[in-house]
Amino acid sequence: MNERLERVLAAIDPVRLKESFLELVDIYSPSGKEEDIQLYLEERLKQAGFAVERQEVEEERYNLVATMGKGEPGLYLVGHVDTVPAWDLEEFGAREEGGTVFGLGSADMKGGCAAMLECWLALAQALPEAERPPVGLLFAIGEEENGDGSARFLKSCRPPWAVIGEPTALAACFAHYGYLEAGFVTHGVKSHSSLPELGHNAVESMLRVLLHLGSDALFRREESEIVYSIREMRSSQKGFVVPDRCEAWIDLHLPPERDPAALEKAIRTLVAGAKRYIPGLEVSVDFDFASSGYHLGTGNHLAAALKELYPRLGLPLKLDAFRSHSDGNLFYAAGCRPLILGPGALEVCHTPEEQVPFAEVLEAARVYAALCLA
Repeated sequence: MNERLERVLAAIDPVRLKESFLELVDIYSPSGKEEDIQLYLEERLKQAGFAVERQEVEEERYNLVATMGKGEPGLYLVGHVDTVPAWDLEEFGAREEGGTVFGLGSADMKGGCAAMLECWLALAQALPEAERPPVGLLFAIGEEENGDGSARFLKSCRPPWAVIGEPTALAACFAHYGYLEAGFVTHGVKSHSSLPELGHNAVESMLRVLLHLGSDALFRREESEIVYSIREMRSSQKGFVVPDRCEAWIDLHLPPERDPAALEKAIRTLVAGAKRYIPGLEVSVDFDFASSGYHLGTGNHLAAALKELYPRLGLPLKLDAFRSHSDGNLFYAAGCRPLILGPGALEVCHTPEEQVPFAEVLEAARVYAALCLA
């Protein structure tokens, strides 16, 4: 481990990091209402001597961008500051139990944001300006909705590498699943609810369509690598009647090598075939969003740095593919190489029991420092 990195690691302050992390979790920042948390982060960075750019996305919504070192940054640390809406506005804030921090956004991804902030504070504290690496920091908005923050950033800046702090339990994800969002609508005929035989029930049609899809080998969990999740279903609410319209949305996460366009074609074929088995079926399907996955490989300097660093930190290095959708897909499509690596576990995100071990947040700050210096 080189002397410069040792100085930076020694400057990483667990007390300061925990304080920052708890304060970030206590700031309510659902998508669209990120200004309070951006004001907090902006002030912390300015206090450390960094010039911070507000990059406007829309009125009163902006990214924060900072850089250090000489020349164009070869790597950006990227964290999204928004969360999904709170399950309970009385209970969204931070609480700590036995070394684990609970709270909305703790894993997705305020733990990663806190670690990135601490990394930058330690770099500023330990290194004079002439020794600082040419790296950037992006705190983006809107990831939990449409990724508008990262999309705005990528219009003006496309760094060679990005490290995105989504929750991977510190696994290094040089590969990323693709994503496809499918919307289905079935139509029926209204009738009084006590006389269903006079109508055609759109909900029953939708259920049969979804069962037909789910029975195909493409979507059987024990046979397929495609992650198939029915996200929501709703019908027309017209009182005591047989519903004449039903909508359903399906999330599909694809292994990196799978082509979303090919899956879209397969789904259209399956839906067309369902008409042979479902009497009177009238159904349409649309694909509002598709994003390809990627595999960067591990023959690069960031992977080499991690292979050296993790044993020194006493951490097992796990290489994996990130299974969810993230801004990483946008960065890759723009020509960047995004490594997904952060504290916390994906399985607890978007749940009332979201949590992350503080020890992982601390190790993430050390890992981010090493990657910046690499």
